[in-house]
Amino acid sequence: MKLVVVSAGLSVPSSTRLLADRLTAATTRHAAIDTQVEVVELRDLATEIAQHLVTGFPPARLAAALDAVAGAQGLIAVTPVFSGSYSGLFKSFFDVLDKDALTGKPVLIGATGGTARHSLVTEHALRPLFSHLRALVLPTAVYAASEEWGEEGLAARITRAGAELARFMAPESEAAPPRGAAPDTDTAAAIAPRSLTGAITSVDPADGFEVVPFEQQLAALRQA
Repeated sequence: MKLVVVSAGLSVPSSTRLLADRLTAATTRHAAIDTQVEVVELRDLATEIAQHLVTGFPPARLAAALDAVAGAQGLIAVTPVFSGSYSGLFKSFFDVLDKDALTGKPVLIGATGGTARHSLVTEHALRPLFSHLRALVLPTAVYAASEEWGEEGLAARITRAGAELARFMAPESEAAPPRGAAPDTDTAAAIAPRSLTGAITSVDPADGFEVVPFEQQLAALRQA
């Protein structure tokens, strides 16, 4: 199973790369099978990305990175916040990625910034981007402000997000324990069951339940 990590950090050391590494560690810790990890540092590919945008042909290193993303079973994508959104380098990389490369692929999104005021960047910028690319964007996104490093809340979000990605990357036979078997407690806490429409729910569809149409619920309220 292959996991590709895309980090758009520009400095060395980089808080963006640090978050990417911690998300990777949380994912591999919860993975049911061995996971091969490949990290793509976008700052090393900045010139090649610009060339591809202008010429339409990717240089060899960029082509290898794009192929790695397309061939992965899961993706972690982390960007610093620039002007309230993802960085231009981050967006440019996914602009040159094949439009079908992320279809149905589980993607864990993350971002770093200097203040907690940008914490919703994962929801108003990153999630719509990957939804447009038809990726399976995981429920938990992780934003790390400068003052949050070392806090339990950030560590808990990282653990939860890593468990989600590991669960969605797993082969179908490994995705859930046998009926009646005790689930892994960390993963069970991080992954809620999904409804028939794919929404997160507290009811396990495998147990069977009746979906009451909304019109029928309204009618019952009028009669009450």
